[in-house]
Amino acid sequence: MIEYPAALIIGYLLGSIPFGLLITRMAGLGDVRNIGSGNIGTTNVLRTGRRELAALTLIGDAGKGAVAVLAVRYFFGSEAAVIAGVAAFLGHCFPVWLGFKGGKGVATYIGVMLALNWIVGLLFCVVWIIIAVIRRYSSLAALIAAASAPVFAWIWDTPLLSFTAACMTLVLFYKHVPNIMRLMEGTETKIGDKGKQSESGA
Repeated sequence: MIEYPAALIIGYLLGSIPFGLLITRMAGLGDVRNIGSGNIGTTNVLRTGRRELAALTLIGDAGKGAVAVLAVRYFFGSEAAVIAGVAAFLGHCFPVWLGFKGGKGVATYIGVMLALNWIVGLLFCVVWIIIAVIRRYSSLAALIAAASAPVFAWIWDTPLLSFTAACMTLVLFYKHVPNIMRLMEGTETKIGDKGKQSESGA
């Protein structure tokens, strides 16, 4: 049963690659953790004013989740791929290289879901876009999309994927506790507002 431990290790190591930190450093912008929310995700990278770097971060964070699933599925099968996907998500949220202080997991969640079941991943994105356009809260869009993912997985896939999505959603909600508090208090910043942006990124 070496495939399961291998999937766990491969997924976690891929997921823990801090693309936001690496990309901004290579661009000569220093440590992205020293600005804004101190997060390594897409939203905080966007605060540098470099949209192309934020886009690269988004692609990298989503891509590492998808690559973890696809690579492990190729070598070890579908069940191991699920383990790799969850491990990649956890690696992004709690990277060992950064003292277990990582991003909030949205982009990596999307990448993992797209690789496990593209319909579920696509529906996650659609829900995010709809809520973001209507309510203009990035964090609220992420929370609602994540909450809906287990339902989509139950309908379009298997109970295993639904359970997997539910576990990831719980972690994502945990990472968004400060955002949830601000939403309840009415102090969360909307998309496009000047000042500190809603941190729900990648």
